[in-house]
Amino acid sequence: MSLHTTHKLLIIGSGPAGLTAAIYAGRAGLQPIVLEGDSPGGQLMGTTYIENWPGEKSILGPDLMIKMRDQAKHFGAQLISQDVLDVDFNHRPFTVISNKQTYTAHSVIIATGATPKRLKCPGEDTYWGKGVTSCAVCDGAFYKDRKVVIVGGGDTAMENASFMTNFTNDITLVHILPHLTASWPMQERVIKDPRIKIVYQSTVTAINGDGKNVQSVDITNQQTGEKSILSTDGVFIAIGLSPNTHLFKGQISLNDYGYILLDDHTRTSVPGVFAAGDVADARYRQAITSAGSGCAAALDAERYLKELSL
Repeated sequence: MSLHTTHKLLIIGSGPAGLTAAIYAGRAGLQPIVLEGDSPGGQLMGTTYIENWPGEKSILGPDLMIKMRDQAKHFGAQLISQDVLDVDFNHRPFTVISNKQTYTAHSVIIATGATPKRLKCPGEDTYWGKGVTSCAVCDGAFYKDRKVVIVGGGDTAMENASFMTNFTNDITLVHILPHLTASWPMQERVIKDPRIKIVYQSTVTAINGDGKNVQSVDITNQQTGEKSILSTDGVFIAIGLSPNTHLFKGQISLNDYGYILLDDHTRTSVPGVFAAGDVADARYRQAITSAGSGCAAALDAERYLKELSL
């Protein structure tokens, strides 16, 4: 590939949104370049079994991403394991600088996703994907009739707690503040549910296990300093997500939380630059919705390029 080639489409990110965009763009003959980043596959690479992907009764997250990568390559997408360090969207062709070379493209799809905020406590990294997760909808069914701890007090934590009542009657919600921060209807649903115990003004300070599975968490009361150990089989961390948009500040419009602002399609504030997946979605954050938005972004990019006769 020539360093001086200006590509029709460059996709930043390789999760469900980026790879679906690559599949559609490849089938359209756009020969997209996909800069995968240092962790190809996105968040699903750290997920165990996925049971809500259409057509698959159960599939490992990494296996699904391998299938999507293979399909994207089959249709002509070029997948490159490089990190994007900087971008210039001030004029077209757009410039994207990776850790190895500089690319130019007439259109760009941003699919860099969002990163779950972490507790940054001992045991969290050890058991991530093995009892510690950030998505009850994704992994909740694996904890049927088991003990679970949910960390957080916002809407996502309430959603996780309510969702987990479909599988277990032993749910503990741990929140650092003396009150919940979620919308009142969501709070009320959780507060009134006898299956959910709420521990206020407390934090999870360590996650313990046998090396393979989570067995307990250490909890510290922030007001009294009292420490306790709570037996549990799973920990759901719901303290928010951080969209991976630091590269795009000053280049495209972001909302107050750092998510990319879109029109009613997938267009950003810069014509020719599109976005898909969790980087622009603070509401659903599902693999299938990310894939759907990747499809939409590819179709929007294809139409944009046709309007330019490219």
